Amino acid sequence: MGGPWPVVVQTMWKDPLPKGLLAQDPRMDDILSHIETLKALGCDIVRFAVPDEVSARSLGELSKASPMPVVADIHFDWRLALLCLDFPIAKIRINPGNIGERWKVEEIVHKAKDKGVPIRIGVNAGSLPTDLRDSIKQGHINEVEAAVVAAEREIAVLEDLSFSNIVVSIKLNEPNKVVEANRLFASKYSYPLHLGVTEAGPLISGVVRNTAALVSLLKDGIGSTIRVSLSAPMESEVIAAREILACVDENSARARIVSCPRCGRASFDTHAFLARWQDRLYSIEKPISIAVMGCVVNGPGEARSADLGVTGAGNSVLIFRHGEIIRRAALEDADKVFAEALEGILTE
Repeated sequence: MGGPWPVVVQTMWKDPLPKGLLAQDPRMDDILSHIETLKALGCDIVRFAVPDEVSARSLGELSKASPMPVVADIHFDWRLALLCLDFPIAKIRINPGNIGERWKVEEIVHKAKDKGVPIRIGVNAGSLPTDLRDSIKQGHINEVEAAVVAAEREIAVLEDLSFSNIVVSIKLNEPNKVVEANRLFASKYSYPLHLGVTEAGPLISGVVRNTAALVSLLKDGIGSTIRVSLSAPMESEVIAAREILACVDENSARARIVSCPRCGRASFDTHAFLARWQDRLYSIEKPISIAVMGCVVNGPGEARSADLGVTGAGNSVLIFRHGEIIRRAALEDADKVFAEALEGILTE
């Protein structure tokens, strides 16, 4: 992560981990299956809240079997970080400022250094230190400057302990402030940045707010990993992050979907088709474009550049490639003929 490496996508697990999770537990199989789905969609890292010892042990067991790196998110209790470091956890997320006495931070840092595990410092505008909040109220400093100062304080603690395996996140609620804060930080430091808009909201507003901030930063070469924080399923976070990255780099190594919104002309239910196919299409690790269109007006014509497309034509569906119709079938056979055409492309 960082430097010349590609920007990685992450999400955060939405539910508490089951208590007493063990390798042969059926609940473990369900969680691993869900993680596999997230990985197939393009997720690279998944973070878990660790509020207590039971959660730490469950996450530790999960980390042994997880198909992608898992991160432990810890506040206040330094012992939970130490316990997680007994397992193959990929990263520890803490705020040194809320861990307490310096010796507690030192114990975490020494063990993380011995294990070769990075520490992510997380700064959130909603939980700034009291003195910085007071300075904002008094007009001595603005929220963006305060967030960067808070990050600098946390970094200083780790650097003083000769620890530099650090990832930093500075998250605010307003997209323009996220851009300003991360640009200011990046002008001073070379540590990898985790980008995101905190408390961004439900699906639509959350995607818009994250896009407004992240595309601008990523185009400037700022950011090593992103999470699109949404009040929505993890799958939506991952897909939104992928689309944001595709806006920055059109040469995506994975499939992209284009589709029409549907209207009174449509004879083909694009919404239902996409609901059935979305996860499968986003899991394709091949740089192809796929069009799902509602009628012949915006089918092979407007989606002419698509490597594969499906559209309605009266009581039929048309399968097309680069604007050329290659097959016609009954509406009820849409999934079958599309699957066959897709398989043909993927095996070429």
